[in-house]
Amino acid sequence: MDSYLTLLSFGDQGWSDEIAWGVLVTVTLALATLPVGLFIGFMIALGKQSEERSLRTAADIYTTIFRGLPELLTLFIVYYGLQIGIQLILKLVGLQGAIEINSFVAGVISLALVFSSYASEVFLSAFRAIPKGQYEGGYALGLRHGTVMKKIVLPQLIRIALPGLGNLWMILLKDTALVSAIGLTDILRQTGIAARVTKEAFLFFGIAFILYLVLALISSIALNRLEAQGKRGEQRQ
Repeated sequence: MDSYLTLLSFGDQGWSDEIAWGVLVTVTLALATLPVGLFIGFMIALGKQSEERSLRTAADIYTTIFRGLPELLTLFIVYYGLQIGIQLILKLVGLQGAIEINSFVAGVISLALVFSSYASEVFLSAFRAIPKGQYEGGYALGLRHGTVMKKIVLPQLIRIALPGLGNLWMILLKDTALVSAIGLTDILRQTGIAARVTKEAFLFFGIAFILYLVLALISSIALNRLEAQGKRGEQRQ
């Protein structure tokens, strides 16, 4: 028991410092990915509703690709392939130099691509759930399209899409564990290193289990409160 307490202590003899840093990296990565993925997903959903056929086709191709590829493969393509692509472009324009993409940035890009491909479908379903009369009523009042979207459509869209986006957030939180494959010091990588060094795999992977579960529970509480606020606003209307 004393040896476990030593392993879990802070300082040179324990691993709590490293694991705490891994928790911070995991949460930061998820929070950094979320707005990027939401923005791209929203734009893709708009593209799927566009009257321009080329935009609809491009949006469909985007979601087909990133929903079809395994998340880990997407991560490897971004981390390794993007660096090679940038270097080739630099050579074509006559510039020399090695470009290295940070593992955190690669994680944000790859997770955002996957997240946005699914989020676009959630947004698209929410758009279709809003009656056309909502748009027509706004136009009848003399409101511009942007004002109709901001004042009438978006509040309803967020409320309708929130449960689906909440599920995607939970998936995103778990998918952050994939970045350990490219060397980012998240929860899984830090506990994995501790398990290999100390030969206490059950202890440290059990800690990783508890940490991910705690993050999921905190997220569930926050999402439930957001959904409750949305329902109160719906009742007031």
